[in-house]
Amino acid sequence: MKKTLLYSALTIFALISFGFNYYPIDGYNQTGITRLLQLEKIVRDSIKYTRIPAGAYFKLSDIKLNLVSRSKDSVGEIMVEDPDFEKELGRVIPNAGYSAAVMDMTNPDKLRYAAFRETVGYQPGSVGKIAVITALFTQLKNLCPDSWDQRVHYLKTIRKHSRYWGLGDHHTIPIYNPETDKLTKRKVIASDEFSLYEWADHMLSVSNNGAASIVWREALLMAGLGQDYFTTTEEEQEQWFKDTPRDTLTNLANRVVNEPLRNLGISKDEWRLGSFFTTSANKYVSDKGGSIGTPVGLMKYLVQLEQGNVVDRNSSLEIKRLLYMTDRRIRYAYSKELDSAAVYFKSGSLYKCDREKNPDCAAYAGNVYNYMNSVIIVEHPNDVKYIVVLETNVLNKNSAGAHMYLASAIDKIINRKEETD
Repeated sequence: MKKTLLYSALTIFALISFGFNYYPIDGYNQTGITRLLQLEKIVRDSIKYTRIPAGAYFKLSDIKLNLVSRSKDSVGEIMVEDPDFEKELGRVIPNAGYSAAVMDMTNPDKLRYAAFRETVGYQPGSVGKIAVITALFTQLKNLCPDSWDQRVHYLKTIRKHSRYWGLGDHHTIPIYNPETDKLTKRKVIASDEFSLYEWADHMLSVSNNGAASIVWREALLMAGLGQDYFTTTEEEQEQWFKDTPRDTLTNLANRVVNEPLRNLGISKDEWRLGSFFTTSANKYVSDKGGSIGTPVGLMKYLVQLEQGNVVDRNSSLEIKRLLYMTDRRIRYAYSKELDSAAVYFKSGSLYKCDREKNPDCAAYAGNVYNYMNSVIIVEHPNDVKYIVVLETNVLNKNSAGAHMYLASAIDKIINRKEETD
């Protein structure tokens, strides 16, 4: 399927020229996420803004699910390895310390899939936050099974304080004041109050760990309180944590984030989450089972997200929107080959240094373990669309650059193939 580069140039021109109707900028009325107002102003007033590339200006209506036409097919029918595709990608994906899964979904009726050491388990780090947002949408469906509008209403209007749950993370969050047009970036504090939508955005767009614990807390409260979740105060909810036995809370918290994955046919050895993202949550909830992620498990999830089968079709689309990158791109997503592409991205890392072995052991270059993971959906203006799950554990080296270069190599292979078909 040969596509002209002129289409790409015209699309980018259109995105920059036609006012403020871009996602997530045009998503403020639906979500109430305040930081979107600043982006709206930047585009509306034609303010120079180089933090995000051209591919970050999709309209809300431009974000669609790519495999809805195959929503009835099992992942087994879809994730069938293509030997030629695998051979081609195998030339650029290293062996030692690397595992990957790649799905070219440019043509839904002729998918191409390749996998490399896809069952090897890695500590998923912040990629696990995708399981948390899935838990939240699952619980909202349980409480409002017949009304998507009601779920969106609660996401937008229910406001919750951080309290101790959100403390202890070095990641900052963006706080925009529309009256002064000032954006402040700082760590979460106990008195912070945001809507469920905004906490979810903080968790995914800037990967704030405190926000992740808060979103998980809310999903846990929904599961534990049922319909009473909507009528009890924060003080009453805190008392529920105090009154509920620790083992009951631990088991319920574990089930809330992991059961939706099992319902998607993802086994506990393929992807599971065992602990909150901030230690303050351990006041009431213990860790259980450890956390692990594999390329095959994460690919099963992303395929079903594109099918519209994660919770339901509306939830799948909304989760994808929340994963749409409108902030600074890093690691795998930093590749310049992806600048004109829309990317839906989550990265995660975890490392450990033994200072006795190497006093100069650096951040993201651990010598005990050094996990770096990237999951991404790429959508080019020329209609080339694909999914990549990349997990690495390369000691003594910050793999961010390697992820970026590999992103360029994979993109060139997939784009070259599509242009010659």
